[in-house]
Amino acid sequence: MGILADTWTWLTTGANWSGESGAGHRLAEHLYVSGTALLLACALALPLGLWLGHLGRGGTVAVNVSNAGRAVPVFAVLALFMVSPLRNAGYVPTVVALVLFAIPPLLTHAYVGVREVDRAVVEAARGMGMSGGQLFRGVELPLARPMLMTGLRSAAVQVVATATVAAMVGQGGLGRIITAGFHTYDTPQVVAGAVLVALLALLVEALLVAADRLLGRRAARPKG
Repeated sequence: MGILADTWTWLTTGANWSGESGAGHRLAEHLYVSGTALLLACALALPLGLWLGHLGRGGTVAVNVSNAGRAVPVFAVLALFMVSPLRNAGYVPTVVALVLFAIPPLLTHAYVGVREVDRAVVEAARGMGMSGGQLFRGVELPLARPMLMTGLRSAAVQVVATATVAAMVGQGGLGRIITAGFHTYDTPQVVAGAVLVALLALLVEALLVAADRLLGRRAARPKG
């Protein structure tokens, strides 16, 4: 129980949360990097995945190519960036690496979500005279929402957890708390940093689950 008690003491000590190296500042850095990477990944992957799913062509190749990128560790991508001109570009290397890491689940779930919409429903909508845009907005996108949200949750949690590797190349985020603890042999600090990352990932997951349920309730309300 000693480590747990010391970890709790570290987390509840105000001095550990203040200043540029404090947990509060590191948390803000972590949120900034993770949020930026996730927004960029969504802007790139979701439109492409939805479009390919709507067309029904080229999606398998795109998904396989994006999934192949998962075989490359984020730290390896960061290491390559750190020996390139981007090494002096602040958080850009970390954000780019996390975007590449987040694209596969977003792209895959967007494509599969649209392609798994019941074809009978799609054909019925076409028979009612819906255009391609109306079909996508009124039928395919609403029915693909659960799969889209699953991909978003997966990507968000992975990005939040993986953003800790930024500390390995001297950048900010909650990972700096962990690495600083390793350098000073401060085990409670290492555990505290890991706990903060885990809690943040769980919080993000819970918020997205709540958002998904709220969207589901709104979609289920009768119109008119």
